[in-house]
Amino acid sequence: MKKLILVRLIYKMIKTKEEINGMRIAGQLAAEVLDMITPFVVPGTSTEELDQRCHDYIVNTQNAIPANVGYKGYEKTVCSSVNQVICHGIPNKNKILKNDDIINIDVTVLKDGWHGDTSKMFTVGKSKPHNERLVRVTQECLYKAIEVVKPGAFLGDIGNAIQTHAESNHYSVVEEYCGHGIGKIYHDEPQILHYGQPGTGLEIKEGMCFTIEPMINLGTKYTKTLSDGWTVETQDGRNSAQWEHTLAVTDAGCEVLTRRKEERF
Repeated sequence: MKKLILVRLIYKMIKTKEEINGMRIAGQLAAEVLDMITPFVVPGTSTEELDQRCHDYIVNTQNAIPANVGYKGYEKTVCSSVNQVICHGIPNKNKILKNDDIINIDVTVLKDGWHGDTSKMFTVGKSKPHNERLVRVTQECLYKAIEVVKPGAFLGDIGNAIQTHAESNHYSVVEEYCGHGIGKIYHDEPQILHYGQPGTGLEIKEGMCFTIEPMINLGTKYTKTLSDGWTVETQDGRNSAQWEHTLAVTDAGCEVLTRRKEERF
């Protein structure tokens, strides 16, 4: 019975080429939002202003829907996570960016029923080496995870690639939050843990679509959620970084559906 349930679950995760094409369109729109907002991530800008620019671009230029608005009561278009905020930071007119801040902007675009989910780290103004290094190594964790995605690999291979690289650089991996399946459902199965052992977990199949979004901390892995019910911070107050892409598994590897114009895969 358990095996039958697993087979059915895997079958539901597999998308056709036509469905993946719909996701490709949504993914590219999400990537374009991050390209658009990049010049505005500068000292003196509020996270509320960044959010409004992203909202207006999605609605008025892309003729799409900002998927975060109204999702489980969330009111903003993006999550803007600054410095010690790990994820789900809420844009605010009083949160003004300053030199040496680091910020993750996480955006999901809904187009013709399909979701494209991605995030990017930004260093604000003149950054200190330790912040630049955290941002760079976290991106490397994402890229190393993408490299192992192919049919016949396992979800544990993804987590192990991230954990190995992060810990070899003396950082810690947030364990409470993970990547996820995605398609017409925003957060779907399978869960993509950012730590683990190679050869464990679900076997990866062609046609699966999911996000990888490692959250890497400068200090310990422990987290705390603020009273707003959304904002997650490092427990020790040290900085955290995150990068995210949406992938589709191909016959020989994977396609990064949210690839930005400066990236080469």
